[in-house]
Amino acid sequence: MKFLYDQLVFITSLFLPIIGLFNAKIKLFVSGRKESFSKISELKNKKTIWFHTASLGEFEQARPIIEELKKQHLNYKVLVTFFSPSGYEIRKNYSLADVVCYLPLDSKSNVRKFIKEVNPILAIFVKYEFWPNFLNELKSKEIPTILVSGILRDKQLFFKSYGGFMRDSLKAFHHFFVQDENSKNLLNSIDLDNVTVSGDTRFDRVSKILEQDNTLDFINQFKDNKYTIVAGSTWSEGEEMLVNYINNNTSKDEKFIIAPHNIKSDAILELQKSIHKKTVLFSDKKDKNLAEYQVFIIDTIGILTKIYAAADIAYVGGGLKTGLHNILEPATFGIPVVIGNKYDKFKEAVDLVKIGGCISIKNQEEFTQNFITLKEDENFRNLTGVINKKYIQDNLGATKIIMNYLKTKL
Repeated sequence: MKFLYDQLVFITSLFLPIIGLFNAKIKLFVSGRKESFSKISELKNKKTIWFHTASLGEFEQARPIIEELKKQHLNYKVLVTFFSPSGYEIRKNYSLADVVCYLPLDSKSNVRKFIKEVNPILAIFVKYEFWPNFLNELKSKEIPTILVSGILRDKQLFFKSYGGFMRDSLKAFHHFFVQDENSKNLLNSIDLDNVTVSGDTRFDRVSKILEQDNTLDFINQFKDNKYTIVAGSTWSEGEEMLVNYINNNTSKDEKFIIAPHNIKSDAILELQKSIHKKTVLFSDKKDKNLAEYQVFIIDTIGILTKIYAAADIAYVGGGLKTGLHNILEPATFGIPVVIGNKYDKFKEAVDLVKIGGCISIKNQEEFTQNFITLKEDENFRNLTGVINKKYIQDNLGATKIIMNYLKTKL
C-alpha cells in the first residue's frame, strides 16, 4: 500500500500542472508550491515551530496556540503551511507567522528537503492532516510532533485492515489532543494511548472575537436599526433559497447582508440580478445612502466575522452540498444559526442542532418557514441564541490544556 501511495503522489505531481491550465484553483495549488522552498530558506538554522493546516478553518484552530506561543517565546520563529489555496490566499500575510507557504506534495524527495531546511523544534498538525511521508520523516528525525483539535472517524484508513502504513505514520505523534471521546477511543483501539480529550481550540478563538471592536460604520448605516439576516460563506444552492425568500416573503423592515464564498465578478453580478429588492454591493457603496437599500452583497473578504455582530440571525453556507463553513463565529454573538442538512462531519453542528441552537433545513419550504418563525417569534429567537452562546462558553479551554503540555516540551 505504501508503494501505491508513493506512486499516486508521483502521478499527481505530473498531472496537476496540466489540470491547472483549465482550473484556476489547481493553478494556484501548483504555482504556489513552486515558492515554498525559497520561502522556508530564511528559517534555516532558526528555532522554528511548524504549524500545518489544511485550509482556513484549520488555521483558525491553530491560531490561539500561535498567539500564546508568540507571547511566551518571542525568540522562536513560526512557520504556517497550508494545503489548500482557499486558506493560503486569505492568510498568506498573517502577521504572527514568520513564513506562510504551501505544503509541498508528500513525496519522499520533497519531504526530506523540507524537513532538512526547516528542521523544526516542534511540529503541530491540525485536526485531520495526516501525510505519511512527512510524519515518517519527523519520526525518523525525532522531532516532537503533536495533533491538535483532532477528529477521527471509523471510516478513515487507519482503522481498516489494509491501512497498516497509515497506522504506522500515526506513531510519529508524541501526543494527540482530540475533540471528543470517540476520537480517543478510536486511537486507543489501534494501541495509541498518548491521547487527551481537550476539545476544539476554535472555541477559544471565537470567544475572543467578543473582546475586539466589531463595529463597522457602513454596516450600521445599512442596518438602520432594522431586523437583519446575515448570510455568510454562501454557495449557489443556499443562495437560491435565500433569494427566493427575499423576493417573495419579506417586507421593507427586514434587511439582508450576503457574503458569498465565491466573490468573482460574474457570480456576484448573477446574484445581484436575481434579487428583486434594492441591492447594493460593497465595492459600489461609496457615496450611497446605504440605509435606502434592503440587500447588501459583500464582494470582498476578511470582514464577515465583524458583520455577524450586526445580525439578528445568521445563515451559514456550505451545509447543503459542499461542506459546512464556520458556525462558531456567528454563534459566539448569541444569535440563532441556520444551516443545511449535511453537517454530520462537524461536531459543533451536530451538537448545536441536537440542543436547539442551530436549525437545519433541507429545502425551500423548511428554509422559508424557519426564517418566518425566527422573525415573528422573538422569544424563540432569543432562546435559540442563548443556547449558542452558552455552548461556546461551555467548551472553552482547549488552548490552555495544550499550552500546559507544550510548557514541558519547549
